[in-house]
Amino acid sequence: MLRRLRNFCIPCVTTMVLVCFSDAVAQTSFTVTDLGILRDAWNMSCAMAVNNHGWALTQNGFLPSNSPSGVNPFPARDTINIGELKIDLGSLGGPNSNTWMNWGGINDRGEAVGISETLVPDPDGEDVCSLGTGLTCRPFLWQDSHMRALPTLGGNNGQASDINNRGQIAGTADTTFTESKCPNPSQHISLPVIWEHGKVRQLPMVGDDPDGFAFAINDLGQVAGYTGTCGSANAIHAVLWENNTAFLLDDFKTGAQGMGINNLGQVVGIVASPDKSTIYAALWQNRALTNLGTLPGDFAAIATGINSRGQVVGSTLDSNFNWSHAFIWQNGVMTDLNTLFPASSNLFATMANKINEHGQIVGMGTVLSGPHAGETHAFLATPVNASVGASVADVAPTRPASKLPENVGKQFLHRLGPGRFGR
Repeated sequence: MLRRLRNFCIPCVTTMVLVCFSDAVAQTSFTVTDLGILRDAWNMSCAMAVNNHGWALTQNGFLPSNSPSGVNPFPARDTINIGELKIDLGSLGGPNSNTWMNWGGINDRGEAVGISETLVPDPDGEDVCSLGTGLTCRPFLWQDSHMRALPTLGGNNGQASDINNRGQIAGTADTTFTESKCPNPSQHISLPVIWEHGKVRQLPMVGDDPDGFAFAINDLGQVAGYTGTCGSANAIHAVLWENNTAFLLDDFKTGAQGMGINNLGQVVGIVASPDKSTIYAALWQNRALTNLGTLPGDFAAIATGINSRGQVVGSTLDSNFNWSHAFIWQNGVMTDLNTLFPASSNLFATMANKINEHGQIVGMGTVLSGPHAGETHAFLATPVNASVGASVADVAPTRPASKLPENVGKQFLHRLGPGRFGR
């Protein structure tokens, strides 16, 4: 089915995209498609990645409002959204697949990567998929309607976080060695890797950092990520890998992470503030840091996507670690996406994850009204040549009530936040 769609639809879709979005940087507003949820009983979906045809890789699940902070949607399942079509990617035998913790990726051939539970209990009690089941969590490649596990470096777990149009996959893979100084002394050392033609290759490390994560990869094979300690949970250095060499990216000597990269080698991510009190969205050009800051009134910002036009997208958090606003940064200005979404979209955007070469953005937002009010739904935003008129920010000037638990952003800041940074 996916192959037929690709063969017959891509030429038409590509032609329309090129005609409509040839000057995406100049656009002033967006049309917004609510991608909905996979199953009626579930209450959340979040689009984690998008390819240049506007196909979104989406995480779906159910997260009760009384769920403790740091617990991910359970159950959870990845889908590819093509218009109204939702393709359930299945799992590696376990009940869940999950891109919520590591973004995941989809390329223009419709190949997708992420993480999935198996039916094998983790012998060391790790919970890499963060779903509370105690099952091992393996990186996967979904290709030709089939999900298969990718090899690790001998350990039990791994995570695949991005795939380029050459089929190269970036992520992290466990070894058989453990770190005795970590909170969980049985936690395995996890190293940054690239998978190609089904084989895994370790990337070089920085200094004495024992762990690392290759987070994003462009079509030239350049990789953005970070190295640190404790299963790559404590970020120390933002890194650009090129020609199998690791290059440090500038920071404030308090920790940083690379989380996205475009085909020009520009990297986006996060940098800890000089006093380590918060994190800011970051952009690196030729390894030099530009601090993008955060939106007024918000506590922290995370930049996760950049296209070759230099448009950056990401998300902000409030002082209570709730997802607060999705943003776009272009021409030196960070803008709340809700000011560019029409009020009719009925979604208050709290997270923007990726942006494709045509300026289409994916993320998640809170449904404002109707039978699904308060639910979190994935969206696809497409730039248009029109004034937005009344915007979502006009009708909902503050973050609306959500059915997600309070402080749900802590599950990300547990790995990304200032409390996890250090030299």
